Amino acid sequence: SHGNAGVLAACSLVPVTTPGLILKAPKMLFSSEFPLFMRWSYLPKLAPWLYRYLSFANDKDTQRIAEGLNYIVGDSVEQHQDLAGNTKADEWLVPSEYQFAYRSRADFDADSYAWNLRHKYGFIPDLINGPAVHEKEPALSPDINLLAVMKDHGHIRSPGKYVKALAEVFQDLGGTFQRTSVKDVELVDDKVNSVVTDQGVIACDSVVLAMGVWSGPIATKLGLNVPMEAERGYHVIFKNPSQQVSCPTMITYGKFVATPMVDGMRCAGVVEFGGIEAGPSKAPIDFLMRKFKTTFPDVTYSETVEWLGHRPAPTDSLPFVGQIRNTGIYTGFGHQHIGLTGGAKTGRVIAGLISGEQDEAEIKAFRPDRFT
Repeated sequence: SHGNAGVLAACSLVPVTTPGLILKAPKMLFSSEFPLFMRWSYLPKLAPWLYRYLSFANDKDTQRIAEGLNYIVGDSVEQHQDLAGNTKADEWLVPSEYQFAYRSRADFDADSYAWNLRHKYGFIPDLINGPAVHEKEPALSPDINLLAVMKDHGHIRSPGKYVKALAEVFQDLGGTFQRTSVKDVELVDDKVNSVVTDQGVIACDSVVLAMGVWSGPIATKLGLNVPMEAERGYHVIFKNPSQQVSCPTMITYGKFVATPMVDGMRCAGVVEFGGIEAGPSKAPIDFLMRKFKTTFPDVTYSETVEWLGHRPAPTDSLPFVGQIRNTGIYTGFGHQHIGLTGGAKTGRVIAGLISGEQDEAEIKAFRPDRFT
């Protein structure tokens, strides 16, 4: 969870696969102005996943997916406050606005499908137009003339330090932390018995499989069909910026978020398909650098830090959350762009499943065996 935009994006219930994506995708892929990249040598392996992914780009599936995502992220600020409140992790959690920056009202109106979907679940923006945009956000380019501002959101001032603090809270409560490589999960009479690691066997009666895109191989061993690919995401931290945005800001024409953090202004976004083995590509970083200069023309900084990570993207954009059969093995992965946002709620749901307090009917959309 170190590398992301740090937004508790409660309104992020709109999947990428909205109606019309199939027709738009080729233009997006070949446009230097759109943050979608492909390592072409990976396309043959990606093709089956991509075909299924695009099959969900219709209104009926988008409505269903949005309902599921809203369950996971709609109350994310409250969930994180409940998790981190009154602990050492709370210092990294900031209630804030989350705003979308547009060049014009026409550009905002062109996103009406997504905004109508958010409106359905109670997410209605305040619109700021004209000179008021730059009174609120002086760092933004004069080309940006509309802000759609969402109240009651939040962000994390340092995602890596936040998660580290939560891990320390867990240990203070009596938990133990062991960094090791997981090789397998052993079952006896279809009940989990132990986890096999490169440091020995750990006996257990419950396991949570939450390894992001790396969860796939073990899930397959356990009899699941997990159609999931890695969306390679990038961020650039601009250290010691001369100006900052006041809150996380989605730059809509660049599809990246600029977030004020303790180590600078972090710009995170971009989608690249190319698997988990290859190193960083130059083009996505160049794109972020170019869009930063266009969006924040007068901002200076001392240095930049670049990062690449892998988002676990299921074909239907819904995470895998639930118990595998009655094995005592629980899944919590596949959150694509909403991992940090939905992490607290997902953890609460899984804890409820283990303790018997969670109604399984509430989370049927995320069944880990839904493709099996």
